Amino acid sequence: MLKEISIKNFAIIDELTVSFEEGLTVLTGETGAGKSIIIDAVHLLCGGRGSQEFIRHGAKKAELEGLFIISNPKHGVFKKMLDVGIEIDEESIILRRDINDSGKSVCRVNGKLVTIGILREIGASLIDIHGQHESQELMDDKAHIHLLDQFAGENLKLIKESYKELFTKYKKWKKELATLTENEQQIAHKIDLYTFQVDEIEEAGLVVGEEEQLQEEKKKLQNFHKVFDKMGNAYEAILAESRGLDYIGTAMAELQDIADVDKNMHDLSENVSTAFYMLQEAAYQLKNELDEMEYDSNQLQHVEDRLALIQTLKRKYGSSVEEILQYKDQIEFSLGQLVNRDEQIQKMADKINQIEKDLELEATDLTEKRKVAAKQLSKAIMEQLQELYMEKATFSVMFHETEKMAYNENGLDELSFYISTNVGEPLKALTKIASGGELSRMMLALKSIFSKHQGITSIIFDEVDTGVSGRVAQAIAEKISGIATNSQVLCISHLPQVAAMADQHLMIKKEVNGNRTFTVLEEVIGDKRAEELSRMMSGAEITSTTLRHSKELLKISEGSKKNIKKCMKTL
Repeated sequence: MLKEISIKNFAIIDELTVSFEEGLTVLTGETGAGKSIIIDAVHLLCGGRGSQEFIRHGAKKAELEGLFIISNPKHGVFKKMLDVGIEIDEESIILRRDINDSGKSVCRVNGKLVTIGILREIGASLIDIHGQHESQELMDDKAHIHLLDQFAGENLKLIKESYKELFTKYKKWKKELATLTENEQQIAHKIDLYTFQVDEIEEAGLVVGEEEQLQEEKKKLQNFHKVFDKMGNAYEAILAESRGLDYIGTAMAELQDIADVDKNMHDLSENVSTAFYMLQEAAYQLKNELDEMEYDSNQLQHVEDRLALIQTLKRKYGSSVEEILQYKDQIEFSLGQLVNRDEQIQKMADKINQIEKDLELEATDLTEKRKVAAKQLSKAIMEQLQELYMEKATFSVMFHETEKMAYNENGLDELSFYISTNVGEPLKALTKIASGGELSRMMLALKSIFSKHQGITSIIFDEVDTGVSGRVAQAIAEKISGIATNSQVLCISHLPQVAAMADQHLMIKKEVNGNRTFTVLEEVIGDKRAEELSRMMSGAEITSTTLRHSKELLKISEGSKKNIKKCMKTL
């Protein structure tokens, strides 16, 4: 549920914090007082389209923050958050959105910066907003099949998951078959290209680690003269006549003579002897290296040419010798498939045919389960419509026949919701309903059914009761109250019947302080509830008659709420 929302510098709201309760919260107030502004704030907080026009005049940015409490640990929103690396703080989810004067937004979920797309995805799992002419999924033909599947329950869900797994394999094989059955000119071009690339890489005779060795050899060749001279100097310094090794040899002999006389000199004598023989060995190695060293300008050119070839291949096929060789293996495989594509095509076609047979069985099973669920849903919806005084209405889930069977992620079915609101009128697509009052009741009937299955924690109704009155208004009030037993409901209403059913009643009004207009919100409790209902009935003037009627309406509503809760528990 939406526990609290804080709004700052948004439209005519300077600063406002609203706490909400479980059940049905009704927001009332005069037209233009700012009721819809609060709903707009919730809408933007959950990823709705925003602009700098929402920022209060004179402010640099609008700030919106909402606290949601989700008691169900299996709620889908938690998986969405984990998927994008957002930490979950027990049952709390905090959404925040700042809109600056350039129109750009900064969005956060539990303190982590997110894109507007992620905020919208998470918000859609928490809040469902409905207006008189807008009801999102319920008024979207493409969403009807998903709503029916949700209504059908766990049995159909398991079948659909099995079908989707098979359908994923089907798409993969179809794509690979399409690649193999490209036109002959494209195939011939690919064969020529792959053959050239394989030959070019093979002709290079690349070896892993070769480039590093060549770089080292190039470095030595470029510095040959410097290395030769320094090695010669080192040899001369160690082994030439009257050079280092002679003096160390003398020191070694002197120390050996006294090693037996003075025990302290024994270890020192050993160290000098070791140094002498190590230097002698080093001198011999230097001499051998010098004798074998020979400068070859052609070898340097060969190394540089070889490195240039490797660089050319890297620009074409990969950033390293390893990647070039991996690429060669890949195109050799692809080349083999293309050269032997007739055999490959036949194998893939056989696999696809087998998968299609399995798909047909599972898709048929899905269709049968959906048709059973469709009858149950139609019956349930018509029961809801009767309670909303649309006794003559007929509802049906229409399965559309297609000329050619085309498998998709939902099976073979294309369907949408159809309704006829009057006797003698043909069924029409739900999205074609024109009457505001009928649309409101239809949407409430659908929402009464689907609110149990969609997992949305909070539902907002923005003046969905427009265009109705009398007994229909009372029926709508009871229906909204029934929905509030499954989900938290926030409702903007001008109907006293709806306001009387509220578990929490908030009144919004405008006040002018100095030269600025402010939106003020207060909770309506106790005797003030009857006064507010009276105002909604008759306008600004509250009479004893309307006050009496208001109190009677509140009393009746309390009894209705108890009956509704009792009935919902038995369902």
